[in-house]
Amino acid sequence: MVRIAARFAVPLHPVSTGKNWGYGDACPPGSGQVLVDLKRMERIREVNRELGYVVIEPGVTQGALYDYLRREAPDLWMDCTGAGLSAGVVGNALDRGFGHTRCGDHMAGSCGMEIVLGDGRLLRTGFGQYPDARADRVYPYGTGPMLDGLFSQSNFGIVTALGVWVMRRPEAFSGFFFSALDEADVGELIERLRPLRMMGLLQSAIHIANDVRTFSARTRYPWARANGLTPLPAEIRASMRAEHGIGAWNGCGGIYGTPRTVRATRREVKRALKGFRLHFVDDRRLKLARKVARVLGVLGINRRLGPMLDILEPVYGLLKGIPSDEPLAGTGWRVRTDAPPQALDPLDSHAGFMWASPVIPSTRAAAADLLNLIEPIYARHGFEPLITFTMINERAMIAVTNLSFDQRQVEEAQHATACYHELIQSLIRHGFIPYRSGLTGYGALREAGSPVFWSIADQIKTIMDPRHIFSPGRYGLGGEGD
Repeated sequence: MVRIAARFAVPLHPVSTGKNWGYGDACPPGSGQVLVDLKRMERIREVNRELGYVVIEPGVTQGALYDYLRREAPDLWMDCTGAGLSAGVVGNALDRGFGHTRCGDHMAGSCGMEIVLGDGRLLRTGFGQYPDARADRVYPYGTGPMLDGLFSQSNFGIVTALGVWVMRRPEAFSGFFFSALDEADVGELIERLRPLRMMGLLQSAIHIANDVRTFSARTRYPWARANGLTPLPAEIRASMRAEHGIGAWNGCGGIYGTPRTVRATRREVKRALKGFRLHFVDDRRLKLARKVARVLGVLGINRRLGPMLDILEPVYGLLKGIPSDEPLAGTGWRVRTDAPPQALDPLDSHAGFMWASPVIPSTRAAAADLLNLIEPIYARHGFEPLITFTMINERAMIAVTNLSFDQRQVEEAQHATACYHELIQSLIRHGFIPYRSGLTGYGALREAGSPVFWSIADQIKTIMDPRHIFSPGRYGLGGEGD
């Protein structure tokens, strides 16, 4: 198909599942592009239980991989995002998405690609270039130039298979959940958790979400209570925190290992987060809490416990690599009416949302500078920022912030677009560069970047895709789609 498209210069736009929420969807970046839907390339080609990896095609969804591993290799845990059961694993890795476990950096956990180039040739990266290589899925660098990164956040080819590292089911596991009551305490949380990340005691991604992000998982914007005012008034935010039993900042992480190492790490986390609310959760405690909630519900006592567990359990599951559609509810924060029954796709519930997700150093100062920059911008345009700081590695955090709006409200959508453009421009100007963007942001990212970098990228594009048939304009490359 690619050879035919190249012969007649027909542009192709490949998508795996089209669930790249907030950063793009299945729509091509420009007119006249033929959509190449890869969702039926859904084979799980290989599972290696001893070394902990799988080889999958782009149509494999989070739900499909989880079901397969649970059935065929229950001693393996995958990593997943909160994008739902139907989101693709390969597409997320190629856009450098991340999840929750110690395999949370998905691009870092990729090993070996199979790619169709613009002239129809098939490229295998790393040791995959050698037919009988034994380490092609366990050592990503191979011999010679490492080409894998060229196909991440680019339109240089169609990735038709990817090696993905998964984790062995640990002997013991504990999730931990923490919160801070004061809005200013997020910096202190970061300073206390970073040493544990840098020492390797905490290996999972650590997510620290503000109150609005947490509200969005449980409810929708209180339009009547706020008398239609936006952004959400401070006094209502404070009262909602009390009603839902949450802090100004709320976080979670996972601890994996033997019973002995998990106990020891829990002690270190408890020591580090002294003074903050902290709860450890494992399978036994969660099961017991469910029993208690049922009894209290029957007695009419503490009826909040059951709904709180309904929110906690999917997050706890994500820490164990169990995907769920529950987190998708958060996309409807500003939607004014109930979604249609069984509407798991945010597009079906009229949810509009755009992400601006800069990478920052894992320091108190960087977090404060970022919040001081973006919060006034959100407020000026009538939005409250939904923010999660994710400690993605030992030294960096990804500040996932997003605009939420109702797609049917034309004026609100226009305000959201204006807000997004101001956000992106301000973030870049102050050195907070987004790690990922949809079509709307790549023009600004390219314009502000190094001409040398982007000219080299354009040259590589021409080598890999001589007729520029792959998604012209995507990622700011090879067309006018931005």
